[in-house]
Amino acid sequence: MKVLSERISILKKEELLSIVILPGLDKKRLAAILVWLIAWSLCGIVMFIGYFETKQTDAKLFILIYLSFWFYFEYNILRSYFWKRSGKEKLWIKGGILHYQRELHKRGKIVELEVSLVNPIELIELRPTRFMDTISQSFWIKGGERLLLQSQSKQIRFGMQLSDADAKQLQREINKSIS
Repeated sequence: MKVLSERISILKKEELLSIVILPGLDKKRLAAILVWLIAWSLCGIVMFIGYFETKQTDAKLFILIYLSFWFYFEYNILRSYFWKRSGKEKLWIKGGILHYQRELHKRGKIVELEVSLVNPIELIELRPTRFMDTISQSFWIKGGERLLLQSQSKQIRFGMQLSDADAKQLQREINKSIS
């Protein structure tokens, strides 16, 4: 087994290439996300209770709008927290088929592509002047894919929040196996 970085491991055997990409491993930041999640949840619960306590229709309308935004961010932070805690990306090539899976708690949809139809992996360049590129690399966000896999009309972005060096190394390893 070859370890590219603390987050990426590669296993090569006769007819198998297996790659596992772990999310960021910073325990302090994960604890901060948990504290944020708890505080955000308590805020939403207080507003939900306030909806039933108030008699003013304008206040009720405000609380409903607030709770819709609250729920959106609650969902995203829950998704991000669980991904950082126990998610991983898996890519393996076996028997001429490329498999990709975003696994969370040992579950996840597996996408299968025929290796002969897969284009070389492309690096998704980040520009520090672009706001969305900067935000997508933040620890509390689930996303920030750095590599692009294309096969016919399918596009799969993977390699969440990898550094430039890790993304380029991984790109070379996969391209060697699919060509």
